[in-house]
Amino acid sequence: MKLRIKFREKEKKEDGEVNYYPAGNGFSPWQFGRNLRQLIEEAKRCEKKTEILFLCIGSDRATGDSLGPLIGYKLERLAGFERLVVGTLERPVHAVNLADTMREIRCLYPEHLVVAIDASIGQQEQVGWISVGRGALCPGLGVSKQLEQVGDIFITGVVGGSSCREVRCLQSVRLASVMHLADCICDGIQCAEAEFLQPHPADILGRTR
Repeated sequence: MKLRIKFREKEKKEDGEVNYYPAGNGFSPWQFGRNLRQLIEEAKRCEKKTEILFLCIGSDRATGDSLGPLIGYKLERLAGFERLVVGTLERPVHAVNLADTMREIRCLYPEHLVVAIDASIGQQEQVGWISVGRGALCPGLGVSKQLEQVGDIFITGVVGGSSCREVRCLQSVRLASVMHLADCICDGIQCAEAEFLQPHPADILGRTR
């Protein structure tokens, strides 16, 4: 499932700032993780949520659309990872079942903040970049599908250029490039989890007063 994004290394969105990271040698999982942690903490305070759910959107039937399920698969298998994960290679969340899945999440996990993860398309020079920001994403926009907006925080990986809007094009995306994006995003999420285990500066100040 694709959304289409515009591209700057840092830009403003209605809900807040969007940051972009190259998924190459310049990728810093700790910087990404710190950014993600800050977004989660802000959103939890604003939305009054206490838990986190990772919603990994996409289908394993097209390589270019498999970023979300690959990340879900990897997160489920991380040692010590205790967050709820919805959307994997075995149980993907895609255009057909997204609405039903969101109804279940709202019913069963009302206290969970939703971090939505999906593949995206952009300009050719944007391929291989990752975006993270506050607010919902619009799955299917890049392939002209109108689906409901999902998530309180979004993470996307650009898997193809703006011409990549048909299934046959998505199927031609190299698995290696999608796996590289998935590895970087998973590393960043792991670093965010490690950040949550560290005491927040405000907590330290509170204990010393």
